[in-house]
Amino acid sequence: MTTRFSRRQALTALGSLLGASAISTLPASTVAAAPTAPAPFTLCLNMSTIRGHKLGLVKELETAAKAGFPAVEIWIDSLQEYLKNGGTTAELKKRLTDLNVRVENAIGFAPWIVEDDSARRKGVDQLRQEMELLAQIGCKRIATPPIGAQAPDASIVELPKVAERYRQILELSDQTGVVPQLELWGFSKNLNKLSEVMYVAIESGHPSARLLLDVYHLYKGGSSLASLPLVGKPAIEIFHVNDYLANMPRQTITDADRVFPGDGVAPIKDILKQIKRTDRPVILSLEVFNKTYYAQDAQTIANTAITKMKAMIAGV
Repeated sequence: MTTRFSRRQALTALGSLLGASAISTLPASTVAAAPTAPAPFTLCLNMSTIRGHKLGLVKELETAAKAGFPAVEIWIDSLQEYLKNGGTTAELKKRLTDLNVRVENAIGFAPWIVEDDSARRKGVDQLRQEMELLAQIGCKRIATPPIGAQAPDASIVELPKVAERYRQILELSDQTGVVPQLELWGFSKNLNKLSEVMYVAIESGHPSARLLLDVYHLYKGGSSLASLPLVGKPAIEIFHVNDYLANMPRQTITDADRVFPGDGVAPIKDILKQIKRTDRPVILSLEVFNKTYYAQDAQTIANTAITKMKAMIAGV
């Protein structure tokens, strides 16, 4: 059988052959690698998990780094104690670089939400100072829970007022680069429901509004996880993970009852599937206050924590 082979076909075939040959002779470093999707989660240790060991900020950071955590959440009072004892933000920033650990968020308790005008002004000023301090060490977030309005005998603050007050502290982020994360507290008189923090964030009208949610607090406050997909994914940059036991009803469970992910009955993997993003990783920060953990070696607890968290995200 005779095959007709035109001049154009010959040139095309030759060009393809030469192109393939040229690529095959290029050094491996010059061949573009296929783009890979970013990891969906960053594992982070909230220092609450080893707070009871009273290690001090530097030792806490070293413990987290040795366990393999790339990120941490520090507590403002620990940072202030470090500075009081002669440390500097420049030294701390260098130490973080040396440890290859990032401070992704800070836990603070400035009373920005309260009804008393004088107390609120002091709270906002306190928050500004804390944000300026965090900016010096490269931290871009600070938790802002309803401190001062959380007690059972606290008055109910109308949500439009809360939104105005949240807007005010969000405007501080325009100056400092540190964004207040509106934190839901399930036990609080105010901001104990997902619907409430969502309203406040949306009504603030500020593009930097972000929510800080928690497996335990969603359960404690009685928020339906069916509503979690309604939270726009850009609103969640950091999420607190933990677990709770089957014999702990939400009416009586406390902060100290939280356990490692996977040691309880919380639908953690379902939650992670709902908040997972494809454009950037969500920071998953382990926050527990378990006294039985405080009675053990801090490094052992940190090592166990990252092992539990890796198992938590497997297959999500």
